[in-house]
Amino acid sequence: MTTMLDITEIARATGLSSRALRFYEARGLIRPLRSEGGRRIFGAGELERLHAIVALKRAGFTLAAIGQMLDRPSAALGPMIAAQAKAVEAERRALAETAALLTSIQSRIDAGERIDVATLCSLIRKGNAMTTTQWKSVVDRHFTEEEQVHWATRMEALGPEFDQKAYQARWSDLGQRIAAALPMDPDSEAARGFVREWFALLAPFRAVASSEMWAGATRLHENRADWDGQADPGFSADVWQFIQAAGAAIRSRGEMPEA
Repeated sequence: MTTMLDITEIARATGLSSRALRFYEARGLIRPLRSEGGRRIFGAGELERLHAIVALKRAGFTLAAIGQMLDRPSAALGPMIAAQAKAVEAERRALAETAALLTSIQSRIDAGERIDVATLCSLIRKGNAMTTTQWKSVVDRHFTEEEQVHWATRMEALGPEFDQKAYQARWSDLGQRIAAALPMDPDSEAARGFVREWFALLAPFRAVASSEMWAGATRLHENRADWDGQADPGFSADVWQFIQAAGAAIRSRGEMPEA
């Protein structure tokens, strides 16, 4: 007779929280059965699948990629592994560059050089210039020259008072807070709160964006596996996927995410 475990026992066996298990279920990664009393119960197959999810997440794969790998076990893994290795290597290089910059600054301080805040910011800005170059490479691969001109022209309507750096910092803050809260039920009140914040932050873009720009931005993030780790939009692929799921949950209730 097959041993069946309830959600508490599965959480204990895998080290995952009950909230994480429900999140994976909402994403379609696991499909627990239900007892006569309506409780989630898991068999050996689902337990094995959960261990695979944990292992693949540790390797840095997104939940979307993990779902594809588990649902299509006969699919060729080479391209997915190559893409993930490329993303990890890009992240490693970025961290190495940051470490080298900080080490260089520290060595100058140790040698008696006076590094004030203005000098430190200047050095960091030089590092940020490299980030701009990385974004240019990603944009060039995903948008035509005509599309880039269209974007630039429309974004000019925001005016000179629009602070792009401050705006990006707000995206990074929101992305970090959502990532810290995951896994989360995309149909929860907390998830709806994050979606409302997300769409509120999109307000400047919504004010000037054409339908082509919306489609292009969506396409860029749906193809994130092609460039993940090469540029930083302020939020991870998992955060993007969560927002899509949470937005869909809101729409299923007959509501609009941006309301």
